[in-house]
Amino acid sequence: MPLQPRLDYVTCASPAGLHRMAYWEWGDPGNDRVLLCVHGLTRAGRDFDELAQHMAGDFRVVCPDVVGRGASDWLLNPSFYTVPQYVADMTTLLARLRPATLDWVGTSMGGLIGLGLAGTAAMTAAMRAADPRPGACSQDLPRQALRFNRLVLNDVGPRLEAPALMRIGAYVGQPAAFATLAEAVQATRQTAATFGPHTSEQWETFTRRAYRQQEGRWVKHYDQGLAVPLAGQNAESYAAGEKVLWQAYDALDCPVLILRGAESDLLSAATLAEMRARNTRSTAIEFAGVGHAPTLMTPEQIEPVAAFLRSSLK
Repeated sequence: MPLQPRLDYVTCASPAGLHRMAYWEWGDPGNDRVLLCVHGLTRAGRDFDELAQHMAGDFRVVCPDVVGRGASDWLLNPSFYTVPQYVADMTTLLARLRPATLDWVGTSMGGLIGLGLAGTAAMTAAMRAADPRPGACSQDLPRQALRFNRLVLNDVGPRLEAPALMRIGAYVGQPAAFATLAEAVQATRQTAATFGPHTSEQWETFTRRAYRQQEGRWVKHYDQGLAVPLAGQNAESYAAGEKVLWQAYDALDCPVLILRGAESDLLSAATLAEMRARNTRSTAIEFAGVGHAPTLMTPEQIEPVAAFLRSSLK
């Protein structure tokens, strides 16, 4: 029988109040080597089932449903569906997990959250260096957990291409309800065509992770309020965000594996080249016939990620 994950919840806070974030956990709960896998904008933690099953013998693999998705609560105020809120939630989750080592796989938005956490960690390290007295800053997390052991950025970087953002934003807030799973699968094959070729069975699995049955119909698993902060973005805010993300990326002090769909419209070849140039500890893999983003469902995509993550265990 294939491995099955455990479902648990952690209570987090936003300016609008408290919410529960669900997370799926694989492997030995006593293993203090934690691999945190964080999904894309409209996806959920079960997207990593195949990778998690592959890695569960070596890591405690934790795959959260970012707030507003999957089994997690929806925010009372959708304007807080932003990376800073997600970083705060992940920090709360890490305070519970207390890893000795932390590896991170982030697909699209999940990679941005990882960079946001890295930036927070760099700032915390600077604060500790400036004032190393006990209690000078938060001691809730083990110091090792404030840095990544290995980081995988799946088709994302500090610079995001505007046409791709517009394409994604166009469907995020659109409601969808289907009478049958087959209809939902067909819609998914169209909206997620950039994810590359998959078998019919894989498309059904991929769809089941994005839809749930409600009152006899298949509906999106996420809060359509995710579109609210996207609608408020403009050129100035994107430029400011990009500057912060580059600062976080430049501060990384761990090996980085960058995955790119060779046809990606979100992570350009030029941005990938700049990421490689700015971090000599980075490596990159491009998957032919795939756009945004590789789903990490196939051996061809899983095995290089697994080899990268396990290389630190030797």
